[in-house]
Amino acid sequence: MSKPTILLVDDDANLRAGLKVLLEQSEVAGKIFEAADGMEALSVESRHAPDLVLLDVGMPLMDGIEACSLLKQRRSELKIIMLTSHDDDRDIFAALSAGANGYCLKDADFNRLEAAVNAVICGDVWLDASIAQKVMNALPRTKSKTSQKKAVYADLSERESQVLQLIVDGLSNQEIADKLQIARETVKTHAKHLMDKLAVSDRTQAAVKALRYGLVSSNDPQKD
Repeated sequence: MSKPTILLVDDDANLRAGLKVLLEQSEVAGKIFEAADGMEALSVESRHAPDLVLLDVGMPLMDGIEACSLLKQRRSELKIIMLTSHDDDRDIFAALSAGANGYCLKDADFNRLEAAVNAVICGDVWLDASIAQKVMNALPRTKSKTSQKKAVYADLSERESQVLQLIVDGLSNQEIADKLQIARETVKTHAKHLMDKLAVSDRTQAAVKALRYGLVSSNDPQKD
């Protein structure tokens, strides 16, 4: 499988240069393109059609949220990870609503970003446990949380509950398969079934709902 081409978008030239070196050294990426703002990102994307975009939020001319939305309208299959220092709840919700496939903070360990790239390229949604917790905290509280938890949890099989926990922990389908010693396709089947039962359409929503109703813990596997 060929390495994905990546468009790196950030108005900080030094950060772009440093991140480009790390991506090249990690061998996670093929050719790497650069843009300094959302407007330039649209232009570069139209010329080179990268597989994935690492997109900053706060930039001049056009911010990352607007650029994400426009890029997704142009190519819905394009993978986008918001790579930013912004951890404000409004930015997180706006990015996910715009179609971002992942949300990673700039101060995260590079291994985490590398894992995010690999997961998103494979079709998974990347949401750090800390970000999922923020999303959960921003959701309105329900008066009957305990009864709703029982209703939501009742239909999940033991294996589906295990897969859900590992999704919340930020593991990709392949990582879950390795951990549970089952096939990746089996993980995808369990994930689809649990998402149907939770009445959500993707892994991010499943993680948020699981945390909201206390179906799983919010432990970060990187801190074990």
